[in-house]
Amino acid sequence: MKFVIVDDDEFILQLMTLVLEAVGHTVKSFSSSVRALREIPVERPDCVITDVIMPEMDGFELCREVRKRPDLADIKIIMCTSKAYDFDRRRAKELGADGYIVKPIKPETLMKQIDEILSERVTVTYWGVHGTLPVCGAGTLRYGGNTSCVTIEVSGEPLFIFDCGSGIKQLSDSISAAKVQRLSARIFISHTHWDHINTIPFFGPLYVRGNQIELFGPYQGDLTIERAVAAQMESVYFPVTIREFGARLLFRDLREETLEFGPVRIETMLLKHPGYCLGYKLSCYGRIVCYITDNELYLKTDPRYDLAYVERLANFIRGADLLITDTTYRDHEYPSKVDWGHSCVSEVADLAARAGVKRLHLFHHDPDQSDDDIDLKLAEMREALFRQGADVQCEAPAEKTKLTL
Repeated sequence: MKFVIVDDDEFILQLMTLVLEAVGHTVKSFSSSVRALREIPVERPDCVITDVIMPEMDGFELCREVRKRPDLADIKIIMCTSKAYDFDRRRAKELGADGYIVKPIKPETLMKQIDEILSERVTVTYWGVHGTLPVCGAGTLRYGGNTSCVTIEVSGEPLFIFDCGSGIKQLSDSISAAKVQRLSARIFISHTHWDHINTIPFFGPLYVRGNQIELFGPYQGDLTIERAVAAQMESVYFPVTIREFGARLLFRDLREETLEFGPVRIETMLLKHPGYCLGYKLSCYGRIVCYITDNELYLKTDPRYDLAYVERLANFIRGADLLITDTTYRDHEYPSKVDWGHSCVSEVADLAARAGVKRLHLFHHDPDQSDDDIDLKLAEMREALFRQGADVQCEAPAEKTKLTL
């Protein structure tokens, strides 16, 4: 790749040049951001790495000026600065920067940081795959017994977290073990039933000053998502209140709408489940991940079967690279669980085939199902997809399964 480095520190320019050229990249360096701005349209680099604190024109202004040019839209911009403040990180994002590296830089880790920002990877990790309540014991050792929690990592973006079932404790432990500094995350709650919110108090980053966490959840009239989270932590239910959180925590109620976060788009859709429940579609770098739980697809023989809803949902998830969806029951289990708000194998197979998704991941397993039962459900789903003639790669991911798209 071709890099332009902008910094008024000659040592930094030399160090970055050595690191980048050592792995085969070409580098042009400038100690003046004004001169760099004149040369960038000529050089046409793949990436600009710029300091923020610069004479004449700071890095933010340089970023803004480059982003004004549609013909330079493909150039990646990374801020490399000693300013570690959240305000400056947010400002960089608002102006169109793709990444933010805090000085002092370390030669042994610099290339990894740059590669991570430029990679455009979308990585999905499962921390809990069961539904309703956590289960433990010999029967849940392979898939795990924790309830719903999935993360999506997008290069250069805050961590995206979907639901806060008991699996979020494993995520919390992983963040702690990695010694992550100043975590930024966006949490999306599908709905406020216990198994999707009751482990929020055990998410350690919420208690750490300097972390920034945004929590989004379904609008429910007089019950905001903030009130729903706070209420379950009132003293009669829990010994620690929401006031103990040290992170900067922001709440937002969602309806059916579209949100934009730099390269990431989040779309929402109301699902068929008791109460107000949202499905989420994350689109980024040409990849689509859909998180659809909890959701009931009635059997076609049931008078409550709603073809219009099925087609609307199919259009919402159409062509997804990955569909993570409620497949709580095997077909023979479903008749006794109608109206509980969850789906069975045959109707999920029909939905996946109808929508032409590339990958299907079975999710939100019934607490009475053991690992062996999930194996059987997976086999039944693959057979159902085969009968449909659907070219869908189907798995039942276990806890800590990681997939990079």
